Amino acid sequence: MRIVKALLAAVVAGAAALGAEELYVYTYDSFVSWGPAARIEEAFEAAHPGVDLIWVAPGGSSETLSRMIAEIEAGGTDADVFMGISDADLVRASAYLEPYDPGLVPNIAHIPAELLGIEPRGMALPFDQGYVAFVYDSTALPEKLVPRSFGDLLRCELRGKIIVQDPRTSSTGRALLLWTIWRFGERGWVDFWRALLRNVLVVTKGWSEAYDMFLAGEAPIVLSFTTDTAYSWIEHRSLRYRVTLFDGEAYRFVEWMGIVRGSDQRELAHEFMDLVLSRDVQEMIPTTQWMFPVSEAAELPPDFAEHAVIPETPAWLPPVEVGEELEGWISTWQRLLIRG
Repeated sequence: MRIVKALLAAVVAGAAALGAEELYVYTYDSFVSWGPAARIEEAFEAAHPGVDLIWVAPGGSSETLSRMIAEIEAGGTDADVFMGISDADLVRASAYLEPYDPGLVPNIAHIPAELLGIEPRGMALPFDQGYVAFVYDSTALPEKLVPRSFGDLLRCELRGKIIVQDPRTSSTGRALLLWTIWRFGERGWVDFWRALLRNVLVVTKGWSEAYDMFLAGEAPIVLSFTTDTAYSWIEHRSLRYRVTLFDGEAYRFVEWMGIVRGSDQRELAHEFMDLVLSRDVQEMIPTTQWMFPVSEAAELPPDFAEHAVIPETPAWLPPVEVGEELEGWISTWQRLLIRG
């Protein structure tokens, strides 16, 4: 009898699984491997019995977005939500999103109007924010070689000591490109990059690969985030990995999520986004995503608040301007990479 009951239970469970609803969330690889994805999935599925939340994370943010766009243009995609759109990709991504209904996302009430105003069409919601900057290994780089300005990055002593990400496939790499355009202008940024590439050890496809190489000691400087010293302290009780600001600057970085055009799970998609903006999930962001929350209801952990760096001068280009000019900027950067 016990065997029969067990078999019946297995059949029922299998039938339920076959009939389960699925919500596909496309995102970037580090959100799943480093970030809060598993805890969000657990909370969402507990609140929605019979729903299977499926993450699709083939690479960095820009790479994953390109894959989703290609799927849509080829006839269809599984994606219901895209999570991890950078400011730089906001205009490109919004063409493939559907407007959200603010009434179905109650936690939007805790998001500052200034942040929501960056994307005024109601196509995407912010879920975390931070600043892109260079980070160095204080045990591997002598203090006298720590760069304190963009000019310092060009010193011959730093040849082969810098890891950056590719702006064609990486949102952090794209942030660096935009930061240099903001800093040097249309004429100056090309000359800067031509000189910088001589000191770069490798240009990686995404942030995860770059940071893994940095942690492995392959180079003492990496393009990352101003929260990395907080990470170093909270995870290792060490201040080994330190942020360096260039004349008080770092590039502002906001990440967005939206409902993918054509999704047949709009109700679940709204509930997913509301969960991400809940206080519980927003308070996970600092020590899983190593970013700042966007919700004013969330509190920062004391150690994070003490060691995460906020720049005096956030650099930032408006998404509309980026959307108009980015293709040309990327083409110019690519020619620099190939020809030097």
